Amino acid sequence: MPFPSAFEQRMQRLLGEDYAAFAAAYDAPLARGVRVNTLKISTTAFCERFPFALTKAPFAADGYYTDEGWKAGVEPWHHGGAYYMQEPSAMSAVTVLAPQKHERVLDLCAAPGGKSTQIAAALAGTGLLWSNEYVKSRALILAQNIERCGVANAVVSNMDTQVLCRKLAGQFDAVLADVPCSGEGMFRKEPDALAMWSEENIAHCVARGRDILEAAAEALRDGGRLVYSTCTFAPEENECQIAAFLIAHPEFSFEPITVDWGRPAFSWERVASFAPQVAGENIPTHYARRILPQDGGEGHFIALLRKNGDGAVPTTAARAAKADKNAAACRALWEDCFATPPAGELVTVGDTVRLLPPAMPSADGLYIISAGVAAATVCRDRLEPHHVAFAAQQPQNCRRVLNLTRDDPRTAAFLRGEAVTAPTDLVGWTAVAVDGVVVGFGKVSGGTLKNRYPKGLRLRQG
Repeated sequence: MPFPSAFEQRMQRLLGEDYAAFAAAYDAPLARGVRVNTLKISTTAFCERFPFALTKAPFAADGYYTDEGWKAGVEPWHHGGAYYMQEPSAMSAVTVLAPQKHERVLDLCAAPGGKSTQIAAALAGTGLLWSNEYVKSRALILAQNIERCGVANAVVSNMDTQVLCRKLAGQFDAVLADVPCSGEGMFRKEPDALAMWSEENIAHCVARGRDILEAAAEALRDGGRLVYSTCTFAPEENECQIAAFLIAHPEFSFEPITVDWGRPAFSWERVASFAPQVAGENIPTHYARRILPQDGGEGHFIALLRKNGDGAVPTTAARAAKADKNAAACRALWEDCFATPPAGELVTVGDTVRLLPPAMPSADGLYIISAGVAAATVCRDRLEPHHVAFAAQQPQNCRRVLNLTRDDPRTAAFLRGEAVTAPTDLVGWTAVAVDGVVVGFGKVSGGTLKNRYPKGLRLRQG
């Protein structure tokens, strides 16, 4: 791959004798990754039933390499959120963050949703995931991917990071700041990143990343952990950024990342000349981790920081629950469709009744795209189940299920939005599952399932 001459010179200066292996890695095919969504299916079941070749990737327990001979957009399990297509090394940041059940986790630059859905799988329906994206169009895509993957305990916001973190100061056990960067690790995947590369853009990204890192620090509770990551190679955005932050924030400690993939980040001696204004000689920058293309991924930098303190979890401002006119009817509808009752507050927002996450704090003054699960749609004098409510279920929690396989012609017909035949003993709102993964729902009567698959998600006819 031909590089801009200035970039090539920078990388030769940074990598030294490793530059030849770096350049040669770009002659290999693009690494294509799949991460299993364990909210919808176990890793074992996925590997047994997935119809395409998989090879284990080292960066996440549920991550795999796959070939390029198939399209996720027409694959039923992709519609059902059973997996997320994700560049393999991009899985590394959440692996280092290591979300634990019942934690409150903030993903500050979350679109399009790969890392957020990975966090959600680790939380396994407990705690709270707050995913923020500054760009409105990208925030909408983020919300769609979180819904597709069956995440029930997430809040998606479209906010300036400084404003959001000031409002939610000290409320999170863990924060991921995968900041917008110069994207050098995306050159093969996104050719525009190569065309737009410049040292001026690196400087712009350093300033933006610094602001986001400062905001992330404010949102974190004492004793909490912060992962800063980028998909670029520039030391100014990586080791030098972390060194400058730690010098300004003695309340944070730098934790070494001990994994068997990638390589230690560069020592201060190696990167100091890229940011001569930073006095980082006492910062052990090699505690962070780098992934280069020759390491099996397109490129990532990850640093793990901890905010010093006693680790006490602060009291979260509770939502003031209010009686909702549709709550009782929605609860009855939910219990007709699913075996477990709805957990959390039911709130009508426009023409949708939402089931809010139980751990959701007050969101006064914050711009929220979505929260929890869209449970029902208000249709004049009645409620109907919402597609998202079924997307958040496994088949065993659904009262009625039409079980299909990939090879069944009804599967493609259902994903096109067509009515399909069903057993005559099924009557009422019914989940549609393909090889054990819920992909949608419909209403069965007289041996026919009337389709409720959303129009915007359907396969094209023909």
